[in-house]
Amino acid sequence: MEALLYEKLEKNLVQCRICNHFCKIKDGKKGICNVRKNQGGILFSLVYDQVIATSVDPIEKKPIFHFKPGSFSYSIATMGCNFKCHFCQNSDIAQMPADTKGVIRGRKIHPQKIVEQALAAGCQSISYTYTEPSVFFELAYETAIVAKENNVSNIFVTNGYMSADLISLVAPFLDAVNVDLKAFDEKFYQTYCHARLEPVKQTLRLMKKAGILVEVTTLLIPGLNDDPKELARLAAFLVNDLGCETPWHVSRFHPSYRMTHMGPTPVAALERACEIGQKAGLCHVYTGNVPGLPFENTRCRGCDALVVKRHGYTIENYLKENGTCPVCDAGVFGIY
Repeated sequence: MEALLYEKLEKNLVQCRICNHFCKIKDGKKGICNVRKNQGGILFSLVYDQVIATSVDPIEKKPIFHFKPGSFSYSIATMGCNFKCHFCQNSDIAQMPADTKGVIRGRKIHPQKIVEQALAAGCQSISYTYTEPSVFFELAYETAIVAKENNVSNIFVTNGYMSADLISLVAPFLDAVNVDLKAFDEKFYQTYCHARLEPVKQTLRLMKKAGILVEVTTLLIPGLNDDPKELARLAAFLVNDLGCETPWHVSRFHPSYRMTHMGPTPVAALERACEIGQKAGLCHVYTGNVPGLPFENTRCRGCDALVVKRHGYTIENYLKENGTCPVCDAGVFGIY
């Protein structure tokens, strides 16, 4: 399928405008994501209908805690990613095209069928996840439109590197996002992700401005992005640029991909990061990948009452139907 959001240049050169790499791609070559190819001066998506993964997930798995908690989300992905994270948690599908000289696998599923499967499974939303949704944007965009027509919500789980043009195009159909803010250090992004920090910050601002419900995740990697001063700067950015109500998920790293030599994140480091977030003024800070910690729960910012209790993906929702605290009747951030 011909790609969306690209510009034709001279001598059959094209410039992709899907993400902030803005790849200039020669005829016969692919972009950084390895799934968008210039063929005779026309940019094509190689994964438009090549779905590699589908699953019915608790929405909390995304993780999304403040959008219809306790509901199920139909998750889909194709291969490919525009990041090269050394710690990739889904490298078997996200990095395969780059690591296997262009191998692309999947099965043909069109947007209408994806929405039908979501409805049949009793899902209230579709999550474009596991890999980076912007690299399979044509499929995600068309599916999101059909989903909205059928009262199904749309969620992006993303590295946040998409272009402003993409955000503008998809915003009317996008209900919630979880953006990986992988660190708050430019050198970390360049070294371990082969990308830049500033475009991710700008994406977060644009999504917030567009009225999309924004949650943020940071995978805490021992010795690389867990410095308390850096975490304090990250939390301050969330408070000042997105708002103190912004949920921040601090997730435990497990050895994977090119970082199998490293150990998992100590639980104490996760708890310390959460305390830093709270001290910075964030109202909703959560731990991830370690069930049973007190930071899994949502509390009322007004009276500190427990309003959503969690253990892994199991929840007890004490909120009133209109999303207010059962004790003090204060509104709790989110869509319920």
